[in-house]
Amino acid sequence: VQLQASGGGLVQAGGSLRLSCAASGGTVSSYNMGWFRQAPGQERDFVAGIRWSPNVSYYAESLKGRFTISRDNPRNTVYLQMNSLKPEDTAVYYCAADTPPYSRVGDTTTAYDYWGQGTQVTVSS
Repeated sequence: VQLQASGGGLVQAGGSLRLSCAASGGTVSSYNMGWFRQAPGQERDFVAGIRWSPNVSYYAESLKGRFTISRDNPRNTVYLQMNSLKPEDTAVYYCAADTPPYSRVGDTTTAYDYWGQGTQVTVSS
């Protein structure tokens, strides 16, 4: 499975971005999918995840209400809509896939089998 993350960029505080994670060699509808982020000198932290079925999403507690994960099965793509961005959201954002067998949507990096290359999000104050 190859994952290609895109959509990052420079945005002012309060703005929005939508990240995309396009998959090839596998179908996102069959996997639990996740987004993580890593700021310089920090660990890679869970942002959001979406279960393969049913279509239930999970979020880091501090990001609920601002970030939304979604999946477009025909496009084989997972999205992360980020609103009301803050300078502390600045990080490299990674998408990841957890392939079967699995149970719940993981919130740790070890739960995921495949990773995209990351896309930089910079929020200016």
